[in-house]
Amino acid sequence: MSENKENTKDMVEEDSPSEDRDIGQEPDKDNEIDSNTDGPSSFSQKEDNESEVISVQEEQQQILESQFDHLTELLDSRQYSDFVTELESLNPVDAADFFMNLPKKRIPAIFRLLSKDSAADIFAELDSDVQGHIISAMTDHEVTDIVEDLFLDDAVEMVNELPANIVKRIMRSATPSTRAQINKLLAYPEDSAGSVMTAEFISLHKDMTCAQAIDYIRKNGVDKETVYVAYVTDSASVLEGVVSFKELLFASPETPVEDIMEESVVAASTIDDQETVANTIQKYDLLALPIVDKEHRLVGIVTVDDAIDVIKEETTEDIEKMAAIVPTDKPYMKTGVFETWRKRIPWLLLLMVSATFTSTIINHYESAIGTYAILTAFLPMLMDTGGNAGGQASVTIIRSLSLGDIMLKDVLRVVWKELRVAALCGVTIAAACFVKTMLIDFRLVFSFENLRMAFIICLTVFLDIIIAKMIGALLPIGAKRLGFDPAVMASPFITTIVDTLTLLIYFAIASSILPF
Repeated sequence: MSENKENTKDMVEEDSPSEDRDIGQEPDKDNEIDSNTDGPSSFSQKEDNESEVISVQEEQQQILESQFDHLTELLDSRQYSDFVTELESLNPVDAADFFMNLPKKRIPAIFRLLSKDSAADIFAELDSDVQGHIISAMTDHEVTDIVEDLFLDDAVEMVNELPANIVKRIMRSATPSTRAQINKLLAYPEDSAGSVMTAEFISLHKDMTCAQAIDYIRKNGVDKETVYVAYVTDSASVLEGVVSFKELLFASPETPVEDIMEESVVAASTIDDQETVANTIQKYDLLALPIVDKEHRLVGIVTVDDAIDVIKEETTEDIEKMAAIVPTDKPYMKTGVFETWRKRIPWLLLLMVSATFTSTIINHYESAIGTYAILTAFLPMLMDTGGNAGGQASVTIIRSLSLGDIMLKDVLRVVWKELRVAALCGVTIAAACFVKTMLIDFRLVFSFENLRMAFIICLTVFLDIIIAKMIGALLPIGAKRLGFDPAVMASPFITTIVDTLTLLIYFAIASSILPF
């Protein structure tokens, strides 16, 4: 990749918009109050602090937009030297946002203006379609430079997301060692720890002194994913301990690494699920989690930034499944109409077919409905109440299973808790339903017929909520036990089941009380 920049005739220096703004002003100490103070003043102070945070964020966004406008002006006026200087001074994430807002045809040419190191940092933050567009316009030598400068996990992620023809070119342009490392990581199961880890970490020996360890990190840590945590291994790469750079820095230079390393290391296997790995990093507040093979040899690490990406990806997937959508890995605005249709239609068809039971039950009790037409007036309320009650339980259980708050062995405890919650909710809703029915539907006419109908409705609501919450709690646990994603058993699926049972309960009670 060429590192030569086209210089402009006139070098115009403009003050950066950020220099005219004082973002980090120290708060007025006269306005400070004790955080333990209760009462209106503490709430007012809290609101003021939240407003201040929001205003600072808004101001930072305005500054960034102003910088983007200034960068565009430099481009349009062909002041490329100043443009590159200012663009490379931005955070790579912000610089990537600037690129993704440019017309697509201009991106490759502008990207070539960047220095080698900045190009790699910004490239890693771009969307996969923009990455593919840039690679398509590059020479093989430029592709090699990009791939070699990327962190290994970023290179693997890029290969996983780009079209096959571009991937072939990337792999052909990569050096043999890089190609072997990428292929090794690609061989791990999808969504496993091995598929998201990076092999770029600091490995020390326990017989090193702290001074030797720091010197080693200084010489070899430039291209590593992180230098804040180092791992201690033996000659066979078996993980023996972990030590932070802070501990190395503040220990006596002659102290052996073995004396300050933590031997009780939290680690994960290459075949562990990536969500489990991300949750482990979150649980123990780790900067990185070591990944070992079946012989406990250290083969890679998963860093906290990768864990955040995994949590975001898994949460999005769960939300889509809970909304009866086949998960997709593309942003909404970059997903075509027909692709979105393909993701949504399977569940809609399944739910439509499953709703056939509802119409079958209504047809079976057609004579009862003909005799007491008022029964149909309460069907929407009863079905909605049951579906909502089941949805509440299912979402809670699905989330708890995802976070590891409950395990399969806790099923009896879950049932006992949900049963008590359902009984309390059922009594409360039934009482409110009685008041609503007599006040609004029957307009305070306390006839025997009206009271009898109100009793049928309230009893149905009570039983409906109990059954719905039991189903909402047990179905996700059952799915987990069978090896399915619990998120599949979310609101749409449970609502369909609960609707069917609601009708059965409603008409069963009505037929036993009302003379048909």
